Amino acid sequence: MSGQVLPCSPHEIASLFLFEKLSPEQLGRLCREGRVERFETGPVYTEGDPATCFYVMVEGTVVLSRRVGGDDVEVSRTSQRGVYSGAMQAYLGDRVPQVYTNSMRVTEPTRFFVLPAQSFADVMQEWFPMAAHLLEGLFFGSKNTQRAIGQRERLLALGSLSAGLTHELNNPAAAAVRATATLRERVGKMRHKLAVISQGRYSREAIADLIDLQERTVERVAKATPLSPLEASDREDELADWLDDHGIQEGWRIAPVFVQAGLDTDWLDQVAASVDEDILPGAIGWLYYSVETELLMDEIDDSTTRISHLVDAAKQYSQLDRAPHRVVDVHELLDSTLLMLSGKIGPRIRLVKDYDRSLPGVPAYPAELNQVWTNLVDNAVFAIGSVGGDGTLTVRTAREGERLLVEFRDTGPGIPADIRSRIFDPFFTTKPVGEGTGLGLDISWRIVVNKHHGSLHVESAPGDTRFQVLLPLTAPEPGTATPAEEAEEPA
Repeated sequence: MSGQVLPCSPHEIASLFLFEKLSPEQLGRLCREGRVERFETGPVYTEGDPATCFYVMVEGTVVLSRRVGGDDVEVSRTSQRGVYSGAMQAYLGDRVPQVYTNSMRVTEPTRFFVLPAQSFADVMQEWFPMAAHLLEGLFFGSKNTQRAIGQRERLLALGSLSAGLTHELNNPAAAAVRATATLRERVGKMRHKLAVISQGRYSREAIADLIDLQERTVERVAKATPLSPLEASDREDELADWLDDHGIQEGWRIAPVFVQAGLDTDWLDQVAASVDEDILPGAIGWLYYSVETELLMDEIDDSTTRISHLVDAAKQYSQLDRAPHRVVDVHELLDSTLLMLSGKIGPRIRLVKDYDRSLPGVPAYPAELNQVWTNLVDNAVFAIGSVGGDGTLTVRTAREGERLLVEFRDTGPGIPADIRSRIFDPFFTTKPVGEGTGLGLDISWRIVVNKHHGSLHVESAPGDTRFQVLLPLTAPEPGTATPAEEAEEPA
C-alpha cells in the first residue's frame, strides 16, 4: 500500500530513539534515500508479500497481526513513537526469504519514516559493520543451533519411542515363546496318552466317544466366558472335589485349566456318563491335555496378534508408505501415538480418551501431526510426574465450527501465568538442564500454525492444563501459506 508522501525533516527523525545517535550527515542521507508517508486507517503491508521497505512510526497507532488459518490474529498494538517493523532482515540479503512475516495496519492516520529495503541494508553494512556481523551471526547461529538441537531432540524422541516399542513387543513375544515351549511339551504328552489309550482294551465305540468328547470340549473352550476371581476360585474348588470323588489324581492341577476353558461339574457329569468308569481317568487326562493345548494356541494367537498390532501402530505412527499429505482420521493418529508412548505414560497415569468418532477426516501431514501429539503427551507426562507421578491425561476431540479440536488435558501443577506467553518461544523450557531443549512446543506451533493453518494455544490452572490444537476441516486456498519465520514485533 502507498500513502501520502510528505517532506522528510532530519530534525524530526532525529527525535526517534532509533536515530537519535546519528550524525547530521547520516540523518541527511536517510532523508534523501527515504521518505515520510502518511497512511489513512487501513492496511500498510500484508504478510507474505515481498519485503520492500523498513517502517519507523513517527506518530499514530499501528497493529501487527499474523495469519492463523483463515484468521488474522493480532500480536501487537502500540502508539509508541519510533517503533519499527517491515524489512528488518534486509541486511541478510538473499540468504533468507525477504518477505513480510506479519501484516501491519493503522487504526488512525499515521505517519511513518519509510526506508527502502536496499537502503536499509546498505546503511547497516556501512555504518554499523560490526553490529551487522554480530546480528548475522546471531541470526544464522540461532538457526543452526535450533536445527541441530531439533535433530537431537528427534533422535532422543526416536530412542524413547524405540525403547517403549521394544518393551511393548517383548511382553507378547516372550509369552508366545513360553506358550510354544509348553505346547510342544503338552503335544508330546498327548501323543503318549493316545498311545496308552490305543494299547488298552477299549472298544471302537469308546474311542469314538472320546474323540467326540474332545471335539465338544474344544468347542466349549472357544465359547468360554471370563469369570471374576471369586467365581473362578469357587468353581475350581467344585471341580477339584468332583475329580477327587471320582478317583482322578492331581485334581488340584487339572481344575484351574478346566475352569479357564469354561467347564463345570455338569460337563464332567456328562463326560462320566459317556464313558465307562475304568476309562474315565484316561478320558479326563486326554481332555486335560486337549484343553491345555487349545488354551496355549489361543495364547500364541493373542500374543502374535498383539505383536502385529504394535507393528501396525509403528507404521501408522511413522506413516511409512503413506502419502505425505492426505485426509486423515485424527483418532487413528492419536491411538498410534498413545500406543507408541504407552511405556512412557506408565501404569500410574490414567489415560482417558474422550473421542467424538463422528468427526470427519482433515487434510494434514499425518507424520508431522504425530510429532505434535508426541510433544504434547510428553509434556503432559512430565507435568504429572512433577507432582508425584499419579494423575490423569485426557485426550479429547470435538468440532468447533469449521475446525477440529484436539485437546490434551493433564492434572499437573499448571503453567505459571508469568511464563505462559513464552512457552512457544524457541529454546524456552521449564525442564531441568539436559531434559528439555525448549523446541518441542516451538516445533509443534510451527507444524500446526504454519503447515496446517491451524492454531495451538494453552489454558492452564493448577490441576488443569489444556493444550488445544484446532485444525481446519478443509484445505486452505492456494497462496495462503504462512512463512516459517517468527512473527516480528515492533521494537
